[in-house]
Amino acid sequence: MRTILLSIVVVTLGTDVAWSSATAFDIDRPAYLALAILAAIVGAGSIFYGRFRRDEKLNAMLFGTFFLIAFSASFGVLNYFLLTVAGARIDQELASIDRMAGIDWRALMRLAEMHPLANRILYLAYISTLPQIAILVNCLGLWARPIDIYKFCLSIAIGAAITVAVWTVAPSFGAFSVYPINHTPQFALAVDFTYARDLLDLLAHGPSRISPFELKGLIAFPSFHTVLAVFTVWYAWDVRFLRCPALILNLLVLASIPIQGGHHVIDIAGGLAVAMLAISLTNLIARRSLTAAAFAKRSRIVIYVGAPRNEANAIKATTKN
Repeated sequence: MRTILLSIVVVTLGTDVAWSSATAFDIDRPAYLALAILAAIVGAGSIFYGRFRRDEKLNAMLFGTFFLIAFSASFGVLNYFLLTVAGARIDQELASIDRMAGIDWRALMRLAEMHPLANRILYLAYISTLPQIAILVNCLGLWARPIDIYKFCLSIAIGAAITVAVWTVAPSFGAFSVYPINHTPQFALAVDFTYARDLLDLLAHGPSRISPFELKGLIAFPSFHTVLAVFTVWYAWDVRFLRCPALILNLLVLASIPIQGGHHVIDIAGGLAVAMLAISLTNLIARRSLTAAAFAKRSRIVIYVGAPRNEANAIKATTKN
């Protein structure tokens, strides 16, 4: 599992480097170098606790943190590069699906404006997604569930790949890029209407400066916030004291997505489908990886047991080296 995750980072980073070498993008290299150094330090800590101190909990926690830093940075850059090859925008079609389902997005926004306290709760829930991921990785490590850390990271990678692939073919930026607003909303929004105009400008003219301090979430359908909310509940479920808080908080995240994220409601359905597909693929890959590891371990035991004493000692010495 660790090899698979490391390979994902290497392939994504290699794609970024190759694409940026072929095309003149304005990339904030010092900022990404700082992220690379941070990821390298955390990765070195994982190696230390995996090879020398032999603490699998800290090893997995640090590796998961390394992966999330490295993958998020490299995949975020790749998503911006994909703006230059994205297909025709489908926001009008998604808005039509919402209307056919009887959903009035502007009425949802008016409702949020009428209930400032409830809207504030939704705002806090919406921006809690990334802190939840960090907390979950640490809790899974502390409660000795390293395999779930690796599965959680792999699910995020698969979910991100599916989401970005769908968006690249048919990009969308959300309901707030479709409906005109007659006044500036007088309530807290994680994503406002200026943000929507910026996204449309990015699609029309391509990325200008690409910096980790200025990256915007580009994708409306499927909703990646939904994907992450489902993953958090799924992998927190077996940690008993996390189960109820994760479920309640992420139900609020789902409720916040059309308002705080400016999404079409159909984006949430798309995110749910992506999350379930990613979890299924992760479980399949994990089962095959564990089966292969168990087979390799049994094979080494058979060799040691069946070989003559001198030959067995030589094999053990070679394996150790």
